[in-house]
Amino acid sequence: MNKSLLSAISVIVIFICNSFGTAVAAEQQAVKQHPSLVITAQDVVDMRSEIARDGRFKKEFQDKKSQLDSKLALPKQVPVPRDSGGGFTHEVHKNNAQSMYDAAIIYQLTREEKYANYVRDMLFLYADMYPGLPLHPQRKTDSVISAGKLFWQNLNESVWLVYVIQAYDAILPALTTSERKTIETGILRPVALFLSEGSPHTFNTIHNHATWATCAVGMTGYVLNEPEWVEQALYGSDKSGKGGFLRQLDELFSPQGYYNEGPYYQRYALLPFVTFAKAIAVNEPQRNIFSYRDGIVLKAVNTTIQLSYNNLFLPINDAIKDKGLNTIELVNGVAIAYSVTKDAGLLSIAKQQDKVILTGDGLRIAQALDQHLEQPYPFTSMVFQDGAKGDEGGLVVMREKDQALVFKATAQGMGHGHFDKLNWLFYDKGAEIVSDYGSARFLNVEAKFGGRYLPENDTYASQTIAHNTLVVDETSHFNGDTSVGNENHPDLLYFANKDGLKISAARVDNAYSDVEFVRTMAQIHHKQLAHPVVLDVLTVHSNNVHQLDLPLHYKGHLMDTNVALDTATQRLAPLGKKNGYEHLWLKATAKAAMPVSQITWLHDNGRFYSLSTISRADMKILFTQIGANDPLFNLRTENAFILRIPSAKQAAFVSVLEPHGEYNPVSELTFTANSQVKNITHQQVGDIDQVSLEFINGPKLLLLLNNAKAFDEKKLNKVKIGGKQYSFRGRFHLIDLTDN
Repeated sequence: MNKSLLSAISVIVIFICNSFGTAVAAEQQAVKQHPSLVITAQDVVDMRSEIARDGRFKKEFQDKKSQLDSKLALPKQVPVPRDSGGGFTHEVHKNNAQSMYDAAIIYQLTREEKYANYVRDMLFLYADMYPGLPLHPQRKTDSVISAGKLFWQNLNESVWLVYVIQAYDAILPALTTSERKTIETGILRPVALFLSEGSPHTFNTIHNHATWATCAVGMTGYVLNEPEWVEQALYGSDKSGKGGFLRQLDELFSPQGYYNEGPYYQRYALLPFVTFAKAIAVNEPQRNIFSYRDGIVLKAVNTTIQLSYNNLFLPINDAIKDKGLNTIELVNGVAIAYSVTKDAGLLSIAKQQDKVILTGDGLRIAQALDQHLEQPYPFTSMVFQDGAKGDEGGLVVMREKDQALVFKATAQGMGHGHFDKLNWLFYDKGAEIVSDYGSARFLNVEAKFGGRYLPENDTYASQTIAHNTLVVDETSHFNGDTSVGNENHPDLLYFANKDGLKISAARVDNAYSDVEFVRTMAQIHHKQLAHPVVLDVLTVHSNNVHQLDLPLHYKGHLMDTNVALDTATQRLAPLGKKNGYEHLWLKATAKAAMPVSQITWLHDNGRFYSLSTISRADMKILFTQIGANDPLFNLRTENAFILRIPSAKQAAFVSVLEPHGEYNPVSELTFTANSQVKNITHQQVGDIDQVSLEFINGPKLLLLLNNAKAFDEKKLNKVKIGGKQYSFRGRFHLIDLTDN
């Protein structure tokens, strides 16, 4: 071979090698950009440094690694789906997603290939199974639009992909081109397309199911370099903006960050909202997602925290009452919000959660807590407006000392909403005192209806009688029709906090065709009262005669009443036949005691509580217990009493809830076990409600209310009581007559 030919061949070889080297370098450079969703490459550098020193982050890393090593020693399971929520296959696939996510993070922090290989091999198994899967056999029989393949509903499929795409993103540096192709074509792309093109009804709706779907598909689009998927996730399948993640931010939250379905579902939806927002911020910072709609994502995190008492979320609508501030959704939300805002109040919530996530945001939380930078979180009394424009009522939270009074004047809350306009709850000394049932469901307990909502969720928990609000003719608000309920909402008249009085009022004139009712809830603090008291004024107006029921569901043991009980001691009967009444045993009846009826119970927190209510001659009091027509024992056994006016066009229910005294069984100490309410009076003259409260050896108060529809705040209200003239402007006026 001559020199010229050798020289030419050498040039060609050098060119090919240089080109191949350039391609490899380019590929390596692309790989170096991963992870690139919630965790970034810089986060990984910082986290690796942090696990080299003692602190919260290192401890979490060691704990997670130890747990994961135990899992990796077990055989991999990817069973053919067959079970609904809580069943074996459901839990295996859910746990596989979490394990893959954890292993991918540990791989990034240790660079030990066994963790990346675990994720890779698990995804190989899914890639082999998923393309041939039909719709899940346990999907809801009445519809296939919400069905999944791995899971009984596509919501769970979305949650699965949210975790799995982050795992895949983190192990990309350890995969060959062939391995990536197998995983992407066999499992990641099929799941993403099933959730978007294959489930357009869910993907494009304005609902928490769609939030999870858009988060999953959008993040998959970022990782697989599919910008079209990202656009569809943001703006809907047709990219018109009628659906998608941004429309959900516009429609599902009020301007203050209150989520339409209530705190329980706000908690659940929070994770995809903050996760996708963080991924958008990392990949497309120019979108300024955390500033979108005046920082609505960050407001949502804070509102979720505010809508809690003693660590648990306020259980309105379809709520499971055990969920609280330590849920993983809020752990992520607090970490991401703190990274953006550096709000030291969030650190106190993170400290209370006592859990650190292995992300860059979790790292920043851990470092700040190690430096003791936390400040008390400012829980406050306020209105959380409902509706996209904040004009569809709201949830009022009044806090005083260790009390919280919750006044529910919200919109329906879509399919998870209950028929309980102007319902209320009360908490004191760390406990629920006036309660709400929440949802009838044992989440992921397969033995109880597959972990789904029980039939009694419809027949009892969502019906009006299950709540602490007005029931007319034993019929639920909006006749139990969710679509009608979604079209209507209460009018929140006002909220104020001044001079020892927190007060709010709202009106409902559409829950029943010919009935209007207005409710005023007030939390009154006075120096002569051992504890703040709650005043409840509910007025009813109709052109026709109706039966009016006002239930109060209480936690504790009935201690005393001033009414004569006719108690069923031999045989029980249901209170009614439908609308939730069929689930209530009627345990006792009584005629109201004139002029004020009083009922006292003792809570496990060691405090007594009395409800004192103005009586009228025809008022009855019904004592009930849940459990009738419940053959499978699906419902919890809880107690209530119902104030009943059998026949009236106009009525006023005026009551005072009074915390008092103490019972200590250890020291055998009991004091102030009896109510200190001496008298309550009420009359309505024109537009003004006049309510007087008098306590034994305590204050005498007069509250004047103007809840009129046609209200002029500039007009001077004038009333004459006992020969004395009172005047005030505005909706209310509290007068202390103690020394008069």
